[in-house]
Amino acid sequence: MRVLKTTAFLSVAALMCCSPLAVQANEQLIELSKDSKNWIMPTGDYANTRYSELDQINKDNVKNLQVKWSFSTGVLRGHEGGPLVHDGVMYFNTPFPNIVYALDLNNDGKILWKYEPQQDANVIPIMCCDTVNRGVAYAPPEGDRPALILQYQADTTLVALDAKTGKVVWEVLNGEHKDGSLSESGTSAPMVFKDKVLVGISGAEFGVRGHVTAYNLSDGSVAWRAYSTGPDAETLMDPENTTHLGKPVGPDSGIATWEGDQWKTGGGTTWGWYAYDPELNLIYYGTGNPSTWNPVQRPGDNRWSMTLFARDADTGTAKWVYQMTPHDEWDYDGVNENILVDDMKINGEPRDVVVHFDRNGFAYTLDRATGELLVAEKYDPKVNWATHVEMDPNSDQYGRPQVVAEYSTHQNGEDTNTTGICPAALGTKDQQPAAYSPKTKLFYVPTNHVCMDYEPYRVSYTAGQPYVGASVSMYPTPDSHGGMGNFIAWDAAKGEIVWSIPEQFSVWSGALATAGDVIFYGTLEGYIKAVDTEGKELYKFKTPSGIIGNVNTFEHDGKQYLAVLSGVGGWAGIGLAGGLLQAEGAEAWQQAVAGDRAPTDQQQAIGTAGLGAVGGYAALADYTALGGQLTVFGLPD
Repeated sequence: MRVLKTTAFLSVAALMCCSPLAVQANEQLIELSKDSKNWIMPTGDYANTRYSELDQINKDNVKNLQVKWSFSTGVLRGHEGGPLVHDGVMYFNTPFPNIVYALDLNNDGKILWKYEPQQDANVIPIMCCDTVNRGVAYAPPEGDRPALILQYQADTTLVALDAKTGKVVWEVLNGEHKDGSLSESGTSAPMVFKDKVLVGISGAEFGVRGHVTAYNLSDGSVAWRAYSTGPDAETLMDPENTTHLGKPVGPDSGIATWEGDQWKTGGGTTWGWYAYDPELNLIYYGTGNPSTWNPVQRPGDNRWSMTLFARDADTGTAKWVYQMTPHDEWDYDGVNENILVDDMKINGEPRDVVVHFDRNGFAYTLDRATGELLVAEKYDPKVNWATHVEMDPNSDQYGRPQVVAEYSTHQNGEDTNTTGICPAALGTKDQQPAAYSPKTKLFYVPTNHVCMDYEPYRVSYTAGQPYVGASVSMYPTPDSHGGMGNFIAWDAAKGEIVWSIPEQFSVWSGALATAGDVIFYGTLEGYIKAVDTEGKELYKFKTPSGIIGNVNTFEHDGKQYLAVLSGVGGWAGIGLAGGLLQAEGAEAWQQAVAGDRAPTDQQQAIGTAGLGAVGGYAALADYTALGGQLTVFGLPD
């Protein structure tokens, strides 16, 4: 691994030792996250709840919200992150080229400093689904080290900036170049824990082998790295003590269900969100799709792609794993956020759980100490690729989704177009994070309501070249409300939808729940919306561009504010963001599909571009355009 500054791998013995300084830094961050005046982590807290105790803005006065100030980011394409707030300063970054801003909240967002990295533009073509980035992280000062803002850039450089000045403290290259070819990229927000910072890797569509890496905050040296696939020494799995559904995984489980050396280009990338339980000292995250998308070419369960991991924060050793979609045939990446909730009553018994809304359309509730599967239910009733997840521990199918043969893409031979699969490859929910309210004990979930046709084809691996192997087209779920999204309230103890709000397009923003009994989210058309805990709309305002960022809240000078980044893009908006959308041709393709007639070759090429999203979201061009803006809302003075 090439680094830009000194990096050293540490011994297992050294990893087992946790210094008092690490504990102190960890406690600082935990205390900051408890103070709702701040928004100190990308998802608000280690538990990923996206919940705020602030209640100045509430269900009675939210209708009076108004724009207080706004700021142009200077960058187009998809703005998929959200701002951090600490001590009167707001920090956020942009899509490529990943500019980082520090803004003065005492002066309506005056720029305190700006960091603009110089990156190789050749990273843009290898970024699967737009040039997005999901935000920066904050690390409190420790000893002689200043407070840091950490950014994980498109070219996989992890950079630590002095939070006061924006000067580079250290930087390290997290990705690897195979045979001189650029194939790995960085899109996720880092997570700071103890005296370390965790980052993942993107690029499964180029045959990248997924991993997560913990770097020491002091100097950027490597503390540990854990791969998703491969031998135990590289996946950091103990054959006897790492469990899957309560049973030991066995020796080299990251190789055993792959044919030959396919695990070396097996995907399982880690570009989503990370959670941390300080008491259990466990980090939680999910891995993505196996490579290639053509399931015929990679027989077996393809472990540990599509898997939830619980790893020891000090050593990286996996305590338990759960593979949600063995032998994925639909590109249902498992990287979505994991939300930690204490004392959830499951069948009357309080359990400390992790809740995960997977792309595959099932919402999972598991015991977060042991990985025991407690609930697995569809959070969109139109999901049809599987009937259910087997919940009988005595069955040899325990924990496995029961696949419907009609919607399997692993048909006899290749080049078979399987139609009407729900959800589409972008899932019932992609990375856009849900929120949890301890007041209502409900989860508020942005969802996609989209189906697809999926045709695999044979593809060969070449370093630096696409390794997809399937043609996909997407469209609204038939026989439904006609739109492509819903915003839902979910009971994770029962596995039930409590209420659902239909939306014209996928809800691609992160949700926010508050003690004021208001839930916020954004839409692809550009609206920020507020609803009460019963799902009644209370407020909406249309920002200059589609919202795929995450709504955050904070307090400054005794007043509560909301902040959100606008800038259409991401997978759903790639047609606009990447200039792929030829509206006339894509619209004709949609009309052909809706009319149950074969599209022309030209229409088909347009409709399946952007890994299937261009045709599906062609109508988005009638509602919004590219932009990059931060908007801050507050109540009237």
